[in-house]
Formats: sequence, structure tokens, C-alpha cells
Amino acid sequence: MALQVELKRIIITETSDQQVIYLKEVAGERSFPIVIGSTEAFAIDRRLKGQPTPRPQTHELLSSVIEKLEGKLERILINDLQDHTFFARLVIRHHGKTVEIDSRPSDAIALGVSNNVPIFVAEHVMDEVGT
Repeated sequence: MALQVELKRIIITETSDQQVIYLKEVAGERSFPIVIGSTEAFAIDRRLKGQPTPRPQTHELLSSVIEKLEGKLERILINDLQDHTFFARLVIRHHGKTVEIDSRPSDAIALGVSNNVPIFVAEHVMDEVGT
């Protein structure tokens, strides 16, 4: 089972390559941080602020590829945690079938934010990291 979460906060520190995003349960109180890279953090931040870029970013490119191949990004799923590393899946609907593609959570969340799709976390992951 998976729980829907929302991007609650993004912390960008310009003096570090590692940034932090916080995800919070939509129907609960638990939340947890994920450390991400600067590129993904800035992409998420720009999208949330509605700031366009002159050329497509990687996440926008991937979104266009999915669309041109007649797919539809349905949701993001953070599905596992191993040795302090989160794993995620892009859940795409393509010609009536569901296709799941392995992804780093930071890339998946950036893509999800740019496409306004829901983000879910596997219950066992939330049980392990949620506070």
C-alpha cells in the first residue's frame, strides 16, 4: 500500500551541493526529508515559482518524450529505501497498460511537480523514515 504525500518544503543552500526537500503525508502528520542535488532542487523551485527557462530542462524533456510517445505520467512512487538511499518509480499509462520506470526520487519529484501529478510513498518506507 502507498500513502499520498505532498512536497511540503524545499531548503536550498547555495553553499552546498546537497539540498533538502520535505515530503508530508496528505492524510496524516508524518513527514521526512530527502537529500537531493542542486540541479533538481533548482528545477523544482523554479517550477513551483512558475519561472520558465529559455530551453527545456531534463525533466521537461522527459515529459515531452512521454507525451510524444502517447504516454501519460500518472504518479510518482517512492517505493524503497536501502542503505539510506531512496528509490522511486515513474508510473506511466501507455496504451492502456501501466509501465513503471526506475528513477531517482529527485528526478521523479521534479518531473511530478512539472506535470502536477501525485506523489506516493510505500507504507514500509514511511514507517521507516516518517516522523
